[in-house]
Amino acid sequence: MHINELHRIVVRTSVDVVSRVRDDDLARPTPCSEWTLADLLAHMTAQHHGFAAAARGRGGDPEVWQVRAAGPAEYADAAEDVLAAFAQPVPEFDLPEFGARFPAAQAIGFHLIDYVVHGWDVARSLGLEYRLDPDVAEVALPIALAVPGGESRLVPGAPFGPALAGDDVDPLRRILTTLGRSPEWEPRVTDS
Repeated sequence: MHINELHRIVVRTSVDVVSRVRDDDLARPTPCSEWTLADLLAHMTAQHHGFAAAARGRGGDPEVWQVRAAGPAEYADAAEDVLAAFAQPVPEFDLPEFGARFPAAQAIGFHLIDYVVHGWDVARSLGLEYRLDPDVAEVALPIALAVPGGESRLVPGAPFGPALAGDDVDPLRRILTTLGRSPEWEPRVTDS
């Protein structure tokens, strides 16, 4: 399968998971340190907008990357926008977060791996199971393994934390531990 088809599967899966979010879920903790589910949805929506703009040759405009409050409806609209933009992308994407331009297929791979992980983040925040399509896993695992480690993962706002120990054969678990997520993460229970 082509990277765009796999990307579409990942984004559609994230839309399905996000559609289960209710207003009273937005304050829930997430596996993304310090972010509530509302923060995570705002980030995910902004990234869709930014990558869609980059696919149309406007990734260098800081306004397209602005994070704003977003709920499931805004998220679904942004997901449709990025899928439409990725259907006929420019040859190279300007991605200010990385401080460089990248070939379209590589940039789409970056977005794919981000939404594999963030789809799982949302599912875990809601206490739901998350399944990774086997065809996606085959492509996503090498992308995750290629993400640079080291000091860059320790800076505030780093997209991924330091890799965690693990020898899982399950591709999703390997992706998660490689990118600093504990597959056993559970929302903390608070007393009312």
